[in-house]
Amino acid sequence: MIVVAEHPAADLVAALAAAGAFPIIEANWTDAPTAFVSVRPSAVIIAEPGAPPSESSSRMLCLQIATAKGPIVPTIAFTDSGHDPALPIALPADASLPVSHAIARLQSAMRVRALHATVLRRIELATTQGSTPPELPLSDALDDATVLIAGRGPHYAALSAAMGERVKMVGALTVEGAARLLKSQDIDGIMIGDGFQPRAVDAFLTMLANEPRLRDIPVAVIGMAPQNFADSLTHFVCIEDPARLVARMVPLVRMRAFEARLARMLTSLDADGTVDPETGLMTRDAFWRELNKAVADAADRSMSLSIARYSFDGAISDRAALDGARLLTRLTRTIDFACRDDDGSILVAFTQTNLREAHGVARRIAAELKNAMTAKEALIANVTLATLKAGDTLDSLMQRVLGSRMVAAE
Repeated sequence: MIVVAEHPAADLVAALAAAGAFPIIEANWTDAPTAFVSVRPSAVIIAEPGAPPSESSSRMLCLQIATAKGPIVPTIAFTDSGHDPALPIALPADASLPVSHAIARLQSAMRVRALHATVLRRIELATTQGSTPPELPLSDALDDATVLIAGRGPHYAALSAAMGERVKMVGALTVEGAARLLKSQDIDGIMIGDGFQPRAVDAFLTMLANEPRLRDIPVAVIGMAPQNFADSLTHFVCIEDPARLVARMVPLVRMRAFEARLARMLTSLDADGTVDPETGLMTRDAFWRELNKAVADAADRSMSLSIARYSFDGAISDRAALDGARLLTRLTRTIDFACRDDDGSILVAFTQTNLREAHGVARRIAAELKNAMTAKEALIANVTLATLKAGDTLDSLMQRVLGSRMVAAE
């Protein structure tokens, strides 16, 4: 690791060493770009808040970190109330908190680096074995991110406008509503605005801290919140200024969204490319192969099989359709399988499920999809449903799926 500081950072270096970091190279801003090239570190820590003394060196270091070959190089930059991170790509760490908080944030980022390295190795291995693995998207991971903003006070509009310019945003006027959204959607960051009683905010943060799935999610609170939550929430941020709060959150949200992207890619690689890394559903070719086998098995064993097709009224954006497909991976049962079709609709096969049971499952999924999509993007999910009959073939079954309609749950 490289620790960048104009003055000796003995306490930080000692804490990093105690946490297992080795070797640790100290460099000032002038020497940092050269040290980065020669050492090729796994992480960079900027130990002093404030603007770097050398603008050219900071630009060069930022470019080197962003374009480094191989897995990502996590960068932690200490900040204070008056300064943003020295590098725009750095994850901020509050200098007023014990150094253990910065190390916890670094360790979380290093786990993402390890996941990235695993994905890159698996892609390289698949390529050498003659297969064509999916490629990691080159777009900004923020394009995949969704941030939940809860609030109803005067700062809510400023937070919504500032964050909405960068990522997709969903809003909640109560902490109870925010908790429900966390259960139904994939959220990459949470921002809590003003207008809530302190005890309600404390209860919500306690719920997040006690849920392992949410403990590493970036959480920001505007104003003054109990700092003890920084002990249990790895990416906890608390600032009074809305614009600065958003600026501190964006790098953390990007890292979280990138981790989710890597997890989908690894699932696809584990499935030998039969899972679409963009949605988490089956690829179309794999879906039709599996469906053909399922129809044959159901006919041979006199088992039930139902097919549902979800389409959407109104002008639905690509992002909304993608979010709907990703949500479906959480809603389907382990015995079911699905894919996103070329027209944006979603096909789901309900194995071992007769028509009556399929109606119940399909309506539940449709209701969840409707709740997860904003009225601006999609009005309702229309469900077309059919079940396998005696003498059916795959073609005759799919003709009924495409020709009949069951009205979705209102």
